[in-house]
Amino acid sequence: MQEGYTSDNRYSQDITVPCYATDASFRLKPAAFMDFAQEMAYLAADKLHFGYDDLQVHHTAWVLSRFHFKFQNPPRWRDDITIFTWHKGQEGLFFLRDFEIRAKGDTGFGDKSKALVLGTSSWIVMDVDSRRLVRSEEVLRMVPFTTHCPDDAIVEPCPKVVMPKGSEPEVVGSHTAAYSDIDIIGHTNNARYIVWAMDCIDYETASNCRVKDVWINFNKETKPGETVVLTRYVEATETGKAYYVEGRTEDKSCFCARIDF
Repeated sequence: MQEGYTSDNRYSQDITVPCYATDASFRLKPAAFMDFAQEMAYLAADKLHFGYDDLQVHHTAWVLSRFHFKFQNPPRWRDDITIFTWHKGQEGLFFLRDFEIRAKGDTGFGDKSKALVLGTSSWIVMDVDSRRLVRSEEVLRMVPFTTHCPDDAIVEPCPKVVMPKGSEPEVVGSHTAAYSDIDIIGHTNNARYIVWAMDCIDYETASNCRVKDVWINFNKETKPGETVVLTRYVEATETGKAYYVEGRTEDKSCFCARIDF
């Protein structure tokens, strides 16, 4: 496995897609991509000295707020791929980080059509004690402009995701956050919400139809023992179906996702 920074500030890592990251059609699962992306984000930030350990000194941590990714041609079990990530600086309260997955050896970044997966994410910095957003100049100084890459995997940052106006979502289940859901910050890991959302989609669709786009907002953290009520709404699109899945606790939205097939 090779990893490191390129001259244009992209961080990359070569991997072979493992069986546990794929579904019954041998394609990479959306939650597995999010697992890969999260680890890549941590590794890339750590190399530039604004990673997990660096923020812990200030009792802060990176928290994913929004993510949009496109499965253009999702890799399959045993494919050799390279995952690239880079950060694009700040927009408002968010720090932006993009991702690309390409076949190993493909570095043709100018041609997005050949990328297997494209993604853009928006992050905030949270105080781990108060659980509040941090607007610290000290954090900003830790992310120097010289480490940015101006390229866009996806041009527009992930927008706000809500249930369509006038829709009547149906309750399709609930999930109580437990050991397998909790991450190093002590709340539900971002990829677990996509696991819950995909499990709200009928199996025939989820297993046989290819996911094209995923948009997800993380609105409120959930901790061990909290029960999340899951609702779903389905609408037809020009090319297939869009599934909206929202998780709520005490009538507050924890996450809302749109998954297009």
